[in-house]
Amino acid sequence: MKNPILITILLTLFATFNEIHAGGLMIATHKTDGWTILHDFPPMPPRPPIPPRRPPVPVNPFPLEVKSEKVGVNIEGQAATTAIDQVFYNPDNRRLEGYFLFPIPKGATLSDFSMFINGKETPAELLDADKARKIYEDIVRQMRDPALLEYSQQGLFKVRIFPIEPRSETRIKISYSQLLESDAGTMEYIYPLDTKKYSAKPLQNLSLLVNIEANSDLKTVYSPTHEVEVIRKGSKQAKVGFEAAKVKPDMDFKLYFNTDNQAIGASVLSFKPRKKDGFFLLTFNPGIAEQEQEIAEKDITFVLDVSGSMSGEKLEKAKESLLFCVNNLNKGDHFNIVRFSTEARSLFEDLELADKGNIAEARTFIEDLKAIGGTNIDEALETALSAKSRKDRPYMVVFITDGKPTIGVTEEDDLLKKLKENNSENTRIFTFGIGEDINTHLLDKITEHTKAFRSYILPDEDIEVKISNFYTKVSSPVLTDLKLGFSRNVSVFQTYPKDLPDLFRGSSVTVLGRYDNKGSDNVSVMLSGKVNGQSKSFKYEASLSDDTHEKHDFIPPLWASRAVGYLLDQIRLHGEDKELVEEVVNLAKEYGIVTPYTSYLILEDEEMRRRDIGRASPRPIEQPDFWQRNGNMDMAEEEYSGMKRKEGASSVRSSQEIQSLNKASNIGQTRQGQSRMYSGASKDDKEDIANQYRNIQGRAVYQNQGNSWVDAEVLSPKNQNAKRQRIAFASDEYFDLLENEPAVSEFLSLGNNVEFYWEGVVYEVFE
Repeated sequence: MKNPILITILLTLFATFNEIHAGGLMIATHKTDGWTILHDFPPMPPRPPIPPRRPPVPVNPFPLEVKSEKVGVNIEGQAATTAIDQVFYNPDNRRLEGYFLFPIPKGATLSDFSMFINGKETPAELLDADKARKIYEDIVRQMRDPALLEYSQQGLFKVRIFPIEPRSETRIKISYSQLLESDAGTMEYIYPLDTKKYSAKPLQNLSLLVNIEANSDLKTVYSPTHEVEVIRKGSKQAKVGFEAAKVKPDMDFKLYFNTDNQAIGASVLSFKPRKKDGFFLLTFNPGIAEQEQEIAEKDITFVLDVSGSMSGEKLEKAKESLLFCVNNLNKGDHFNIVRFSTEARSLFEDLELADKGNIAEARTFIEDLKAIGGTNIDEALETALSAKSRKDRPYMVVFITDGKPTIGVTEEDDLLKKLKENNSENTRIFTFGIGEDINTHLLDKITEHTKAFRSYILPDEDIEVKISNFYTKVSSPVLTDLKLGFSRNVSVFQTYPKDLPDLFRGSSVTVLGRYDNKGSDNVSVMLSGKVNGQSKSFKYEASLSDDTHEKHDFIPPLWASRAVGYLLDQIRLHGEDKELVEEVVNLAKEYGIVTPYTSYLILEDEEMRRRDIGRASPRPIEQPDFWQRNGNMDMAEEEYSGMKRKEGASSVRSSQEIQSLNKASNIGQTRQGQSRMYSGASKDDKEDIANQYRNIQGRAVYQNQGNSWVDAEVLSPKNQNAKRQRIAFASDEYFDLLENEPAVSEFLSLGNNVEFYWEGVVYEVFE
């Protein structure tokens, strides 16, 4: 289901036309030589394919502009009520009338539906899926636009709108209720936000707020599609917010949540392509307990660079962030502070209890810090790792620096060798690199070895905010030294992350992986770890089915992102290996992940395509073709060389983006670097790579020339000898395929020229 306002835009009519048929569906489109009226009673026969030498008449079937959209969702148990407040604008000089079409969510049971247009309640007509499909198909025949085929399996609400005044706004308020589907205890809510292909201009203001009130303890609250803010309101309530401005959303909003009476809840989702190994997404979350949750006492040392380069605002912000961390130590924690420049000096001789007296002493120590001298990273790490931490509790080091080592052991390999020798207790070292004049390879290898993660604070970012936000997340360990297991009736492989991080209160651990072609409906998942030295384990029942789960097709690109991020880190930190590079390229092409290798290959593909111009049937290219148009060879080379640099802005950017791929938990995080890839005269008129590929049923489909799309499966060498079938767009054969294989509607809706692989056959739709 897509945004109903945009469907309204598609179906706008002129009231001045005097051949309106009562009850009929009519569409007005604007073309360069006047106005054309199309209607569907009686249905128009399909037009023959347009000859190659005769270009189609340019039309603009979307005369209305979306101004704002505000969505409020209330979920109680499994019942969800969605209220939408939308404003759109008619930029034309004529009064319009139209039909507002609202596709019903798949699997939804609507118990209430109301619509107000300019303050007046307006009745709507409910059409079942068969009647709705006729409307969708007739629109495709008449408009030569297959976009609506995505709804071909859904019912429809239809309501007449009149008048839509010229140069004015129209406001629509609509609400409906539905019963949410549950997948092994995990609830799914979907709101239509994939409006890009229906809107000529960006959506000016978008806000979405979801209130969840569960019947029992709420654990996982998770969006795989959007960067959302989740605010917990006790153990059974949560608010989920998303806002954006001047955007063309290109995917529906999906939200998953589950309840669990165990201390740590688990949510398992799977996606199984036909006759292939499956994908799973597993999320563990402790939620927020009404009573005091059992928190692991921790040992922690804060290590701060106070060399001369830290003087001024950097040091003041770092001191404020340290004060925040110290003031938020938990009862029972032990801590220390090490400041380093030419030499390292610690606050205490060893870790001390976080009581009032020691915290007061720490505040004084922090206030007295001044920036002077060189950068002795060697001695700072040695001092932090010499602490006598207890084996029954986690020990972590927060390491903050803005420079490269200049005193003591300064060579990267020697420092790492010494670190490994001193880190006998498997201490986690979280690194914060401030600015761009730092050795990213050194910091990243430290976190890789200690199974922690890195952060970088760029010149325009707030040091205090980033460090305090980090500490808030890791201040309260719930389960440490995590290990994951599965029952023997399923074979699980290629899981990411390779080493599980600790689980903290208010956060989650997400694991993505593959399972074999057989799968199983009854799988046991085991999670084990430690709390205050005591071993604890949890068992969950899940389904990794052999059935196809088309609605979870966001899982494969998330898995691929993590796989590519892991491989790129191995290449970047340990040297380029031919087999690893080939694996990165293959995964990136199949799932639509932009990497320093594939961005460079895009140019090569484009050059080959250009050499093919003039041939009767140019070969399909393997990636979008806009790079050469914009002349960005230098930028592609910069993407590639940035991975090999150990310092500077491109090195920091490469480290950040690869880690984001490696930890991706929503689709937005898989699109690293795409904001720099644009065509057009300026960035204000940009066309980024996200506009030139779509994820359909777990794989990438690429846009080539104009509105031509090619499925990654078609380009795969293993399908080069597959049977091929050419089908004319909007022909009887075309609609027969849609009726016999409803799942291909997502491919057909892309455009009038699409190549895709389905059940052993490569279908080529042409116009």
